[in-house]
Amino acid sequence: MQIDIITSQPDLFTSVLNNSIIGRAIANKFVKVNIHNLHNWAKDKFKHIDDTQYGGGSGMVIKCEPVFDCINELKTTNNYDEIIYMAPDAPKLTQSDANRLSLHSNIIILCGHYKGIDQRIRDELITAEISIGDYVLTGGELPAMVLLDAVIRLIPGVLSDIESALTDSFMDGLLEAPIYTKPAVYKGLNVPDVLLSGNHQHIKEWRQNQSYNKTKLIRPDLLDSE
Repeated sequence: MQIDIITSQPDLFTSVLNNSIIGRAIANKFVKVNIHNLHNWAKDKFKHIDDTQYGGGSGMVIKCEPVFDCINELKTTNNYDEIIYMAPDAPKLTQSDANRLSLHSNIIILCGHYKGIDQRIRDELITAEISIGDYVLTGGELPAMVLLDAVIRLIPGVLSDIESALTDSFMDGLLEAPIYTKPAVYKGLNVPDVLLSGNHQHIKEWRQNQSYNKTKLIRPDLLDSE
């Protein structure tokens, strides 16, 4: 899989791309991540990529020219399954989105900054828009990192134990059941007996019940959508 990220703040990605699961996935060639500095497609000597809004209003807007030129150049060497814009005014990222995107071969992620991007970019170039929540951040870089992590960990071979990902929250529409590890007793706090019983059918049923009850308490909206 190849992921091309377009950003005005390329240095923000340095740590994420060199550490933990994402870093290992890149090192082991399960995924290739290219960072493209949008300023490289600016037209003037000062490398401006933004300008004031038509109609008035505060905040600077990323211009059409650098984004169109950058994406069109990338498209000369690759066929992209999706061109994604990270934006607060977009559908929220779901596990289903991450599952679907992990099956693609090539995607572009565009990070907005300042006030946002010219609407014509969204109308003409973007094939999918994703938000990570009902709040506004300085730019799309942090949301892009969230999307990277959610997608890359699902690529076959990236996780040593793929079953761990398959039993995560949201994979089956429910939150994950409580989990425990050694010791069995810690300061008078006990691991549930069923998990120590060795009866796999009872353990499976316990986890299913716990998962449903936890979802009903914390995220009943997930049950409403069934």
